[in-house]
Amino acid sequence: MPGGSQRKGRIVGIGAAILLIAIGAILAFAVHVSVSGVDITVVGWILMIVGVIGLVLTLTIWSPWRRRRATDGVVEERRMYRDGPPPP
Repeated sequence: MPGGSQRKGRIVGIGAAILLIAIGAILAFAVHVSVSGVDITVVGWILMIVGVIGLVLTLTIWSPWRRRRATDGVVEERRMYRDGPPPP
């Protein structure tokens, strides 16, 4: 089922983006730990920005492309009729 795998990929992209945003927000606003050489607040902001970019790309660029690709194309219908036996 090709439509199902495309939908699953989009959901995973949205989920990963939201996870990055959530982890970044926790690091930026809730964690008050001092680590030498690393600013945890800056790491949190970077994760949030990457998550927002990923969410925007998933919703605006890749989603319509997948839908368009799955539905574009020419559909051709052929009808076949079975004739009776030839006349005598």
